[in-house]
Amino acid sequence: MPEPASIAATPPAAVLDVAAVPNLSPDGRADYRRFLLQATPRAFALGTNGSWGWAAALESPAATEARALEICRHWGGVDCRLYARDLDVVWPGLESAAPRPAEIPLAGGPGWNLVPDARFLWQGPREAKGAYLWAHGRAAGGQDSRGTQPQPHVRVFNNAGYDVLRFDRAPETDETDAAAEWMREALRSLRAQGYQRVVVGGQSRGAWNALQALAAPGLADGVVAVAPAAHGATGSPAWAWALDDLRRVVASARSPETRVVVVNFARDEFDPDPERRAGIFRALTAPRVGALLFLDRPPEVSGHGGGADSRFVQRYGTCLLDFVEGRARACP
Repeated sequence: MPEPASIAATPPAAVLDVAAVPNLSPDGRADYRRFLLQATPRAFALGTNGSWGWAAALESPAATEARALEICRHWGGVDCRLYARDLDVVWPGLESAAPRPAEIPLAGGPGWNLVPDARFLWQGPREAKGAYLWAHGRAAGGQDSRGTQPQPHVRVFNNAGYDVLRFDRAPETDETDAAAEWMREALRSLRAQGYQRVVVGGQSRGAWNALQALAAPGLADGVVAVAPAAHGATGSPAWAWALDDLRRVVASARSPETRVVVVNFARDEFDPDPERRAGIFRALTAPRVGALLFLDRPPEVSGHGGGADSRFVQRYGTCLLDFVEGRARACP
């Protein structure tokens, strides 16, 4: 297993090299950094006179690329062509394809799989800074959420050197406590494969399971729980015991080395009592966990899906990474 110094020496993917993009002004380079946080499909177009344009997450790669080129030309771009497509640099003379994993489960069992996500940069356990395990929510209507793209803040971790893996669960067997045990098994698997740092994050029920993982010390170095919930939306009879269940999850935390982020959004239809939940989350203190960053109803975005809003990652993404890695940085 490599020492941290050798991990730090691993060269970044060419697409991350902001300084290498030709012709761009400082404003253009700042916008390219924003592009690097976007979901795929994504495309960055560049004119020979320094104009640019980008697009992301449209209905198809072709539509995304066409829109990026259109924006570049709209702003006066001369000879606009693609500089970057998804994870690759495609500019003539600078072409570089980023390594991608095969989306083959690395671990799994009845009802779940641990799957590398090929929409993210990949290094493998010997070279990566760590692994980020992302857990999707559980759709109220029983829809299959396997394969859904992790939220934008995960790009910040990926661009910093973390491999991204999905904790995919079959909807017909995705019960809360069963999934919590599956997650613990998935995290043990990542440790066994040689990842020196492990972060687990999720949204909604995935975030709730990530908090449940705190009951077993040493599984994760960091937890990022975005809008954790496990009791249904407004009107659910399970709201009657939702706060008591949350208190039990917090009280069961036994991870004194783990740095924990919890994000609550205003007007979340899955939050039965924002004030009382906030009080419960604030009890996640030492010695239960190593440190807590609680973003309680940030003003920029709202609703249960607020973590998927680009404004959230632009304002808080770097702060989440810095906090999980133990650097002193005040969130906005």
